[in-house]
Amino acid sequence: MFASVRSVGLLGIDGYYVDVEVHLALGLQNFDIVGLGDGAIRESRVRIRSALRNSGFEFPRRRISINLAPADVPKMGTGFDLAIAIALLVASGAIAPPNLDETVFFGELSLDGSLRPVRGALPLALYARQHGARRLVLPRANLDEVAGIGQLDLVGLEDLRDVGRRLEEPIPTHPPSRALRLSQTPQSC
Repeated sequence: MFASVRSVGLLGIDGYYVDVEVHLALGLQNFDIVGLGDGAIRESRVRIRSALRNSGFEFPRRRISINLAPADVPKMGTGFDLAIAIALLVASGAIAPPNLDETVFFGELSLDGSLRPVRGALPLALYARQHGARRLVLPRANLDEVAGIGQLDLVGLEDLRDVGRRLEEPIPTHPPSRALRLSQTPQSC
């Protein structure tokens, strides 16, 4: 079983697309991540396994191979956690969202499945918009930072439990305004 989703990373101040490819195969249970990831990416195996289980998803009991492509570009940080988790859920058949070709994912996972904000959300979102993405799925805590860029459907998630339902929503054809509403909190007089 194979799935691929798109994420975006930073190399200095420049963004670049990262294809998160997941292959599930029969064999001894294993979880490998390749593609020049740093220590935080290697540690993502622990965060992702715990986050999936604590969010009510079954962790695949398969040989898991994950490639972060392009393999010759160094990748750093925890921002790929969400994309890896989504690709695992799609490859295992736990979720089947439409329109993944136009969707970009980034965010750090907590062990309980909640999403933590990532640094550099604005340049990541700008790169995704400039290079054809129509939907950006990110931690809700990063919405304020990216809400003003327009031309992207922004989906801010609190945790993985909400991911299946939110990804099945159609991508709007006009620039969304709901991101601003999601990120604003009522103010008292």
